[in-house]
Amino acid sequence: QVQLVESGGGSVQAGCSLTLSCAASSRDFKSYTRAWFRQAPGKERELVAAFRRTYGQTYYADSVKGRFTISKDNSKNTIALQMDLLKPEDTAVYYCAAAPRGILSTLRTPDAYDYWGQGTQVTVSS
Repeated sequence: QVQLVESGGGSVQAGCSLTLSCAASSRDFKSYTRAWFRQAPGKERELVAAFRRTYGQTYYADSVKGRFTISKDNSKNTIALQMDLLKPEDTAVYYCAAAPRGILSTLRTPDAYDYWGQGTQVTVSS
């Protein structure tokens, strides 16, 4: 069992920045598929950014490409999400997720992930 803990959420004005962090309890975290999801009220949980298990490939949703950056620190068993130029539509609960196996065809599917954090709220006001 792997525990994930998110931090760094908060309330900011549009155009500002936030950095989210996810700390894992396992040293094997670096070999997992690792991802950030978000879920706004009334909407499906959506993939925002991810490190894929194989080849260190990255993924970004079109809505955040160029504004958000996913990063990792394998020595600390963490990943982070740098969010710049935030917009009101970025408001959501953000979740860290991980899967021990590689994910090629179901990267965007929440059910493909084995481990989840409890989420951290990001609120962006205009």
